[in-house]
Formats: sequence, structure tokens, C-alpha cells
Amino acid sequence: MSKVVTTIQPESTALRPGYVYGMAVLCLAAGLGIGYVFHDSQAKAPAPQTQAQSPHGAGGHMHSLEELKQMAEKQIAPLKEQLKTDPNNTALLLKVGAIYHGTHQFKQASEYYGKAAQVDPKNPAIRTKLASSLFRSGDADGAIQQLNDALVFAPTDANTLFNLGVIKFEAKQDAKGAVEVWQKLLKTNPQLTAKQKEQVNQLLAEAEMDVKQQHGKQGVGTK
Repeated sequence: MSKVVTTIQPESTALRPGYVYGMAVLCLAAGLGIGYVFHDSQAKAPAPQTQAQSPHGAGGHMHSLEELKQMAEKQIAPLKEQLKTDPNNTALLLKVGAIYHGTHQFKQASEYYGKAAQVDPKNPAIRTKLASSLFRSGDADGAIQQLNDALVFAPTDANTLFNLGVIKFEAKQDAKGAVEVWQKLLKTNPQLTAKQKEQVNQLLAEAEMDVKQQHGKQGVGTK
């Protein structure tokens, strides 16, 4: 399958064109995780709706990323002050992480999501947020580790399994690994809606096709 190169802040990785590429971009754009296709009911802490989350200012002015970062710092400042006296407040840590992630400051986001994960290590939703920021900062291996750690405590969590499959397929070109993860997702989550199952099955079909193509190339090479 042909590859195209795109940039994941700040490093680059080879991604596939077509449905999977579009799906991954959509997932990676989510402010609270890589693949929040499914409803996240645990530790949900969306950042407040403020100017720092909107590209438009007064009069329809389009803010630059640097301007958004500056506004985010102003929004984060009082939260950091609260954290000085309450450093293990997961809600505050998640809010700071979400604001940083939403303004493409992924390393800073992973720092605060990481602190939240230390406070509540068994929470898969927090580890998924951390994995998202690690992946977007270029640390795919770190993201995979966080998702695997989450599965120790919640082995059938839909978001975790979905996201793990995305990273294996997109960042590691591990189509076989992605197939195994997505098959487990479908098998252990019968509560998924028809639309959710369709989304996973489309990704799964793409990964299975990639596996067959890889086997075909190996077969040609051994003749």
C-alpha cells in the first residue's frame, strides 16, 4: 500500500491515504483523546469553553497558534496557582492538560496528564488522554505503553482498544497488531452502537487488507 508523509507535532510519521488516514486525522484532532469515537464516561474533564479554544477572536479575526498559546497561558495561570496548594487535584490537572492539548502544546499536555495518571493510575480514560498527547508529540512508543498499562486495569475498555489499534496501524505500521486489537474490541464490547461497529469494521477491513498485501509480498520474495 502506498504511503504519504504527514507531520504529527513536531515529528513526522508515515500514514496511509484513504479512509484510515482520514479517520486517524479525525481521531487525532479530538481534544480529549486519540479516538473518542465512543462515549467516555470516566474522568471526563473537558476544558472550559474560552477564547483559547476558538480560532476566531472579536470581529472574526483568525488567531494564530501563537496567539492561542498566549491566551491559553492566561487561562491556565489561575489553575496552576490552585495546583500549588492542591497538586493532586485530578480535575485541575486534566483541565490544564486539555487546554495545552487543544493549543497543540502536546509535551506540556502530557506532563499534566501524566501527573493525573500518577494520582489515578487505574483510570483508563486518563491514560488515553496521556497517550494522545504523547502520540501527538511524536512519542508513539510512550503512547502505546500508556494504553497497554490502561488495559491492565480495564482490559476491554473500548476507547483504549480503539486508540491502541490506531497507533499500531498508523505509527508503527503494525497492521497485524491492529487487527488483533480491533477484533478484541468488537468481541468484548457488544454494547457498541451499529454506527460505532461500522466505524471499527471499516478500519479493521483496511488493516486486514494491509496484512494480506504484506503476506503477498513475502510470498513473492520467497519464490
